[in-house]
Amino acid sequence: MSSSTQNLIPQLHLGNTFGALFIGVIFAAILFGLSNIQAFVYFQSHKGTKVLFPKLAVVSLWIFDALHLFLIVHCVYYYLVVYYADISILTEMVWSFKLQIVIDVVIVYGVHLLYFHRICIFSKGRSRVLPIAVGVIVISGSGVGIALIWALYQCHMFSDLIKIEWAIFMALGTIAFVDFVIASSLCYLLAISRTGFSNTDSMITMLMAYIINTGCLTSVCSLSVIITCAVMPYNFIFIGIDFLVAKLYVNSFLALLNARYFLEPATETDRSAEVHVHHNIYRPLAEVNVMASQDEES
Repeated sequence: MSSSTQNLIPQLHLGNTFGALFIGVIFAAILFGLSNIQAFVYFQSHKGTKVLFPKLAVVSLWIFDALHLFLIVHCVYYYLVVYYADISILTEMVWSFKLQIVIDVVIVYGVHLLYFHRICIFSKGRSRVLPIAVGVIVISGSGVGIALIWALYQCHMFSDLIKIEWAIFMALGTIAFVDFVIASSLCYLLAISRTGFSNTDSMITMLMAYIINTGCLTSVCSLSVIITCAVMPYNFIFIGIDFLVAKLYVNSFLALLNARYFLEPATETDRSAEVHVHHNIYRPLAEVNVMASQDEES
């Protein structure tokens, strides 16, 4: 048994190490179930449309989400069932643990690119500088994710994660910053699209509140990983929380796609009256349905 393994034995407590991973997998599975429901709702509400890109995006996100769940389940099964109580194995990183981080990065930055695509669509005729600035920030952020993957594949033991804390903090901090930029950009574009019609402005306000809440949720999860890693680097609580990051991103984006499906019935009556009066002059809902109608226009 190597000296590094022997040094880890007194610090290895299953409750706050692999027990934390097990709890993380349970909550990740629950969030995966929610993403299944949201994907079903999306396809049911858009089965009459012929636009392929958003549907392909949803299918791709679901596949990566399912693959991520498979990898973290394999990881926990490997440690807690196949090699239970084998200290020489429990201190080493299994291949599925490293690969799930790769899938995690792909999902997060994939969702960021999809948000950027919507910003580009909605900013047409409103701002030329905003989509360029957001694009530079999103693409630069992907470079930080690549750096994290490179640093992770230099590690072989869980104790090596302490050596790459800089990469973990930088990647998660960048993710939180990109979330802030995207949420701010979408809220700005929605704010300058107010029409003066009460029900349309009310829908804009609800969309802005939703964007802020979902952006805060994913950012808080990322910051929680940073804090727990900094405060408790010798247990796996931060890894258990990190299992949820990708799932929250998938659910937040799918819920945003389904926003019109849930918001439209409440405003259907008023919208019909407005469109009837102003049908050739102004189309307020077409300006507001950022997350669904703009896909069809593109």
